[in-house]
Amino acid sequence: MAKQKKHPSGTIALNKKALHDYFIEHKFEAGLALSGWEVKSLRAGKAQLVDSYVLLKDDEAWLMGCHITPLTTASTHVYADPTRTRKLLLNKRELEKLFGSVQQKGYTCVALSLYWKQHLVKCEIALAKGKKDFDKRHTEKERDADREVQRAMRTKGKGSDE
Repeated sequence: MAKQKKHPSGTIALNKKALHDYFIEHKFEAGLALSGWEVKSLRAGKAQLVDSYVLLKDDEAWLMGCHITPLTTASTHVYADPTRTRKLLLNKRELEKLFGSVQQKGYTCVALSLYWKQHLVKCEIALAKGKKDFDKRHTEKERDADREVQRAMRTKGKGSDE
């Protein structure tokens, strides 16, 4: 029996845009209700979380906008909808916290990443607050300044070794 390739890190997909557009307040780990073809596609790394968000209604959480591309070798008798709404599996306490916080002004719930945890697919979701344009510029300036400091430390370290 052939061994299956393991992902070096368990990460399947990241939503970098969410980190750029929102201040992350609190993170949650949620399971995903998936069908068989979706799991096979995720093992092949064919998922995108760009513009995905979490819809909270009827005491349940749903992942909207997540695109899982069907494999060409998928079964022909199953209609594979790549952008279907997928249910997020959270416990009651976590759902209550999310519902209470989202009803406050300015809070939203976004998906940050999809990853493997042992043999299960998990989705990291976050309670987030939107950034204004000046906040995004400030974050970018801080990142650039940190990069310059790291670069200076590296060049200083190389010169003293010789």
